[in-house]
Amino acid sequence: MKIRRSKIRRRAGDMQKKILLLLLGGVVLGLSRSPKTYFSILKKLKKEWDDINRSSLNRAIRSLYKSKLVETKNNKDGTMTLVLSKNGRLIALSYNLETMRLKKPPRWDKKWRVVMFDVPERLKKVRESLRYHFRNLGFRKLQKSVFVHPFPCFDEIEYITEFYNARQHIRFLVVDQIDNDLDLKKRFGLL
Repeated sequence: MKIRRSKIRRRAGDMQKKILLLLLGGVVLGLSRSPKTYFSILKKLKKEWDDINRSSLNRAIRSLYKSKLVETKNNKDGTMTLVLSKNGRLIALSYNLETMRLKKPPRWDKKWRVVMFDVPERLKKVRESLRYHFRNLGFRKLQKSVFVHPFPCFDEIEYITEFYNARQHIRFLVVDQIDNDLDLKKRFGLL
């Protein structure tokens, strides 16, 4: 089986490329019965792995670690292994981007959750995906890349941020007041 690097490079960034390669390699290795094919695939995967941008990989790992979705495990040989934390496992198992919904608490805490993002033009598809997911979660648009919601949603926003590897482009705020508070309360049915 040939892995075509040029197509992968055009369609996805480095982190997506790594994920695609690992998934593809795992599936193919699992289905491979021939040792010759098995080792040929391993050799190609290693070459592809070596081509992945290490700084992007390190940023993604640091981001996961900061969000407490992964933990480090010290090995006897002095190396360190990253493993999903309990919270990371729960999030990985509980969220599906297409069916994700925010729970409405019995009482509103009178705080607004504001999500702002500034995604560069070269990542236009990520920007459009973020808008889609925020609307799908029930957020209302304040400005072109600023969305608001009245109910707790930090974990869901963290998940979306990690999924798109967009931590550097997204900010999340919890605020007490917004100047068009009355209009937002009407739009969310809080009056």
